[in-house]
Amino acid sequence: MKKIYFLLFIISIQTGFCQVKISETDKLSATCKVWGFLKYYHPKVANGEKNWDQQLFDVLPKIEQAKTKEEFSLILENWIDSLGEIQKIEPIIQPKGIEYFDKNFDLSWIDKNKMFSTKLSKKLKFIENNRFQGEQYYVSLLNAENIFVKNEDFSTYDYNNKYARILSLFTYWNIIEYYFPYKYIMDQKWDNTLEQMLPLFIEAKNLDDFYITMQKLTVRLNDSHAVFYKYARKKHYLPIVCKIIDEKMIVTEILDDNFAKTGEVKIGDIITKINDKTIKQIVFENRELISASNEVSYLHNIIEPVLSGYYDNIKLEFLSEGKNIKKTINWVDYNSNRYVLKNETKREIKKEKFKILENNIGYVNMGEITVKNIPEMIEKLKLTKAIVFDMRNYPNATWEEISKFLNAKEKVFAIYTKPDLTYPGRFKWSEPHPTGSENKDNYKGKVVILLNEESVSQSEWTAMCFQTAGNTTIIGSQTAGADGNVSDVDFIKSFYSRLSGIGVYYPDKRETQRIGIIPDIEVKPTILGIQQGKDEVLDRAIKFIETGK
Repeated sequence: MKKIYFLLFIISIQTGFCQVKISETDKLSATCKVWGFLKYYHPKVANGEKNWDQQLFDVLPKIEQAKTKEEFSLILENWIDSLGEIQKIEPIIQPKGIEYFDKNFDLSWIDKNKMFSTKLSKKLKFIENNRFQGEQYYVSLLNAENIFVKNEDFSTYDYNNKYARILSLFTYWNIIEYYFPYKYIMDQKWDNTLEQMLPLFIEAKNLDDFYITMQKLTVRLNDSHAVFYKYARKKHYLPIVCKIIDEKMIVTEILDDNFAKTGEVKIGDIITKINDKTIKQIVFENRELISASNEVSYLHNIIEPVLSGYYDNIKLEFLSEGKNIKKTINWVDYNSNRYVLKNETKREIKKEKFKILENNIGYVNMGEITVKNIPEMIEKLKLTKAIVFDMRNYPNATWEEISKFLNAKEKVFAIYTKPDLTYPGRFKWSEPHPTGSENKDNYKGKVVILLNEESVSQSEWTAMCFQTAGNTTIIGSQTAGADGNVSDVDFIKSFYSRLSGIGVYYPDKRETQRIGIIPDIEVKPTILGIQQGKDEVLDRAIKFIETGK
């Protein structure tokens, strides 16, 4: 009798286990991974033979009906079988001479996912071992070998439809899963982001909710390149540039002459509230909406969004010459993101490309100088005792010609990780990138580079290049920490994002992403210095040149 009771007990446990319900998030998370894996690995999907979006729409209702792990796995097994037979191929041999970077690569979920039956895991593993080896239908490589997304057109989808929102999430998530070089240094695992974002995509009540949710998803990349734009009605902008220092927003530049003449706001004014919110509140509330690799980049990137809007005016509270002032100020019609005026009040600020400062110190504005200006710059500055290269801006692809002037011989300054489309998710190390050439007449003076949070991507990469000169000193503060050629992601109607497409490292494989370029001498502007019209970073550079300290 005891044996009978024991057997009934065991059967009841097993039956109960089989009938354990699985959550919507668990099902969709696992489906997302399988759908993306098949998209880039299955020979009859990765070649574009199947309408892969429609395949997802067809399988989602079945997934929703699945109550147990067994039912769920069977649906996916049948789905895979319906795609057609996969031919077993000879083992894919890793090419000789290639060193792989595998910190991003992880297909262990195939065997470890609690939602999968043993049979399903074996099917997926078979696909991995016999994966597609032709030209990928949904991604290709640009000249720099970062990906570009192709054959994705979501322009006809209605995002009030839950399945369209899920498709958008699945598509974006898998692009990052397989082709984002810095996935491994996000604040949290990309798997966790999927689980957290799924309910938000499902619950989005309207188009605005959907776009905000997409924006929040891009922010989880922790990548200053991963900007988000929603093409919508025209925005208005306040024509000022600001910097956040110690939870205070200080005005550093007025961009419109007409606005400057009104005296509404002046350089040095300290904004304490915007539309009744303190700067501290604004910084806290926007963390899920502003992309950034690090804190200094976040504090820089938040300025433009909070000084723009769709209304007629903006309410400011600020300190000006010791007085507390409250004002409601009308916007100016500005172009998004670059502070370019559309009307005739456009302010043309002619900045010098290069010049000689006092005591025979050269100065180059890297945001203004172009390749055609380099010969003249070299001729004018070659006998100076030092040259300050100001990269608190975005250079104009002048690194190669300037580097030849600075270096006596060829040197390597960077190495990259690039996606391997034959094994999606894997990256491979490039050959080290050289700069400079044999030049006995190279520059012999000191080289000083100025950097700050506005130094991003090409600025950071160019700074790495100039460091090879050997007599280079970097002065300033932490940079934006986003390097590598950019890949655009714009498959969704009215939506545009981008991401760092290749990994950039020093030749010894030290990281630059999120860290940025580390200054040898750290110096940051102060509120008082800005109010007094000083460039404290440049002043510190001149002091170093003169004293060596």
